[in-house]
Amino acid sequence: MKIIGWAKRRSAGLAGLVILGVVAGIASLPLAPYDPHARVGAPFQPPSGRHWLGTNDIGQDIFSEVVYGARTSLVTGVLSAALALALGLAVGGTAGYAGGAFDAFLMRTVDVVLAVPFLPLVIVLAAYVGPSRTNVILVFGTLGWARPARVLRSQVLVVRNLPFVEAARALGASSAHIFRRHLFPAVFPLAIAQFVNLASSAILIESSLAFLGLGDPTLKSWGTMLYYAYMRGAFLTGAWWWVVPPGALIAASVLGFALLGYTLEKDPRS
Repeated sequence: MKIIGWAKRRSAGLAGLVILGVVAGIASLPLAPYDPHARVGAPFQPPSGRHWLGTNDIGQDIFSEVVYGARTSLVTGVLSAALALALGLAVGGTAGYAGGAFDAFLMRTVDVVLAVPFLPLVIVLAAYVGPSRTNVILVFGTLGWARPARVLRSQVLVVRNLPFVEAARALGASSAHIFRRHLFPAVFPLAIAQFVNLASSAILIESSLAFLGLGDPTLKSWGTMLYYAYMRGAFLTGAWWWVVPPGALIAASVLGFALLGYTLEKDPRS
């Protein structure tokens, strides 16, 4: 049964990598036939040989928008996850290694952050600081660090009491040396799993904010495409080619990260 479970987890991880590989290929390869901001056809044209995914209400090529939107959404998700993980690793690692009253203070701070409803607070802060990709990254990073901090602290608590860490401490090794040579390598696999989960959430949050009109209006993203599709009548006129591609890619990206994160959490050494 353990072998079957291991095979299922590896299969899920492989499926997640394939999905993310396809999405990353769309984002990185020069696939866009047109400038996504240029009017290159008649409004609301259905998919054709010239416009593979049709056009929007002002004649912009939707396939080109999808390609450029993939770059915006993936970069935003990865940078947001990196910032949240860095803060979580700093807080969780410091709390777990220091212990005592300092650990208790940091963990009560984590409890407060986790108790606040995440999505409403993100929306309020994003609306306050203004629509910008940088602001979205900063908002998610400064609010999304608490959960990985708690998870990584638990791992640090286990590792700091292992014999080789205590031996290094007894020999006079500095805290920076212990972190660099012993603690960080031990928590790195778990940190990667947390990063994958954060990236999945960040893409979904970025798309949600853009759909609410809180994204950067100068950048093409999947959420922005859905926002304009909703505001300009794509749902009412039956222009499914404007709605389905960005929605499907958002779902595929989140699913890919979720499958990969599930595999890494169950087997962090994989």
